[in-house]
Amino acid sequence: MTNEAWGEVRQNLLSAVGKNNYVNWIEPLELAGLNGGVATFFVPTNFMGNWVSRNFGDLIQKVLTNAGETVSRVEFSVPNQPAPTAKKAEAEKPAAIAETAAAAVPGVGGDLPGAPLDSRFTFDSFVVGKPNELAHAAARRVAEGGPATFNPLFLYGGVGLGKTHLMHAIAWELRNRSPELRVVYLSAEQFMYRFVQALRDKDMIAFKQLFRSVDVLMIDDVQFIAGKDATQEEFFHTFNALVDQNKQIIVSSDRAPTEIDGIEDRIVSRLQSGLVVDLHPTNYELRLGILQQKVEQFSEQFPNLDIQDGVLEFLAHRISTNVRVLEGALMRLFAFGSLVGREITMELTQDCLADVIRHSDRKITVEEIQRKVSEHYNIRLSDLIGPKRVRTFARPRQVAMYLSKQMTTRSLPEIGRRFGGRDHTTVMHGVRKIEELMQQDSQIADDLEMLRRALEA
Repeated sequence: MTNEAWGEVRQNLLSAVGKNNYVNWIEPLELAGLNGGVATFFVPTNFMGNWVSRNFGDLIQKVLTNAGETVSRVEFSVPNQPAPTAKKAEAEKPAAIAETAAAAVPGVGGDLPGAPLDSRFTFDSFVVGKPNELAHAAARRVAEGGPATFNPLFLYGGVGLGKTHLMHAIAWELRNRSPELRVVYLSAEQFMYRFVQALRDKDMIAFKQLFRSVDVLMIDDVQFIAGKDATQEEFFHTFNALVDQNKQIIVSSDRAPTEIDGIEDRIVSRLQSGLVVDLHPTNYELRLGILQQKVEQFSEQFPNLDIQDGVLEFLAHRISTNVRVLEGALMRLFAFGSLVGREITMELTQDCLADVIRHSDRKITVEEIQRKVSEHYNIRLSDLIGPKRVRTFARPRQVAMYLSKQMTTRSLPEIGRRFGGRDHTTVMHGVRKIEELMQQDSQIADDLEMLRRALEA
């Protein structure tokens, strides 16, 4: 496509999106090429690429097609930056589901099923706070390379708490420190896909050689192989082969190994044999730190945009369940403020993010309470909800039942079902017992207050 033709397309886009949108989002685009039906544009930042792709990608494709070009897909990338395209970045977990990135594994070629790494997810961009400091320290240690100290390193936590960020950061650091290492990062789904493909093609020898030739194997969201017996069998043997060679394994999941239903006991045992680290839900201070860092990043893209005092604190208080939602809310604010040419005030924030704030109001779950109580009393979650009646487990169990009754909308029968299928009368007895003890035992009252604050943080 000639520059003249692209100039005509830009004029059509100006008419379609208006002057403000055009100046902010279309004018900075640089046509990099049009090959095989894919129109590629250079953008100044990943943020801009993601925004343009979501909001104007279809329109750009349509205008190009109307101009006589054959365009099936529009992609955006930052020049000279090893990051995935904006189209791929739109996916919920872009790196975990991408197909291949042979460049991430020197010396192996295109057959090694590594996934591309997101350049945003480095240690420098990871905001450290009390809820994630242990996970960050462990990830840093593993990323230093050398003999496998923690093998495997198992990172687990809820959605948007930083597991994938740390996985990518480890891979980037290993690549920078030791470019000769064969580092493979992929999702459990992708591992399963490659395994099934090898079975179908009757090429299991090549599959085994492939995965057992790596120096560092990183598997994201391992819970997805639960119930997949054949995949678990191959994962187990791959795991053993790499550990026997003193090769590093790093695994992530949304829950602890013992809490993943459908995973074989021998795999659970293996996953627990190294270091298991929980990324806790964020607290207010950590969320505020994340927002402050994002403001610094966005200010490069929007140098003339002001944000009123108190807005970040408001967001850190009100959006507390998911860091991705928090970052997305801030991105929306900056984009809106830029488009309408207004300062980001508290009033604009509440209007622009009304839906996000409404859906992000803190909803505490019984499962979250159970986990927090088991951590507080230093007992296993399985003992908290299990059948044992010894005082060591019974009193924390009653505390968890009481908090579940007070802090959730679940009925007594529903709470009982989440405590090992207990009857609602058992829950009622536990709640009443804690209500009595609160008046007599200051330690119980202190524990309840501490747990309530932690859950509401």
